[in-house]
Amino acid sequence: MDYPNDQAPGAPVRSGIPEHGRIPKYYAVKAHIALLIEELGEGGLLPTERDLAEKYDVARETVRQALRELLLEGKLRRQGRGTVVAGPKLEQPLSLASYTEGVRRQGRTPGRTLVSLDRFPCPEALAAETGLTRGEPVWHMERVLLADDERVGLESTYVAVARVPGLDSDFNPDSSFYAYLRERGMAFGSADERIETVLATPREALLIGTPPALPMLLIHRVSRDAEGRPLERVRTLYRGDRFSFTTHLPG
Repeated sequence: MDYPNDQAPGAPVRSGIPEHGRIPKYYAVKAHIALLIEELGEGGLLPTERDLAEKYDVARETVRQALRELLLEGKLRRQGRGTVVAGPKLEQPLSLASYTEGVRRQGRTPGRTLVSLDRFPCPEALAAETGLTRGEPVWHMERVLLADDERVGLESTYVAVARVPGLDSDFNPDSSFYAYLRERGMAFGSADERIETVLATPREALLIGTPPALPMLLIHRVSRDAEGRPLERVRTLYRGDRFSFTTHLPG
């Protein structure tokens, strides 16, 4: 396939510019800043809003709108009082590999911070979704996901206490839960996943350290062991500006 005007595969056709050529002023500024981002490279400090407004001969609010979109797209990030070029997004495989494995594959250091670990009777909705028995004891573990000490997501895991009775005493919450299960002879057999785009709640945004308006990728997963028995139910929020997902589709 030929790409018009040397357009990169996966980029918007005509750089998002309609055939009639009329675009909002902020979008033209955004396109100029995108080129500047390529020149500066990761970690490069962007000029101030005032300097950009003078450079492109537009109002500061026009520059501000362009920067907002580039921040939401993950091309820029705030650092102190300035704005710098962000690094590439983390690619998380859609597979039974753990978060730890996905992050390490890209040369980053995974980590987690425990928010809470609670034990309670399995509610009806969780039992219906997973195949667990209503009323049986379950653990709920909530952790903030880290990559090189940067907060990038929030994970909630539900698992039967009978599966991991010592979770509160012999599990390091900064480590991989999947590795912990494998060490205890539990093998993953299959999983069902559902992905959607959401906005974080005020509490979630506070834990992840993002504005509430930042789009998030939400993954629901129900996993089963090799015998088809319920293993875990996970709800994971990933920052939309820091993550993309990959998968291989065999023919």
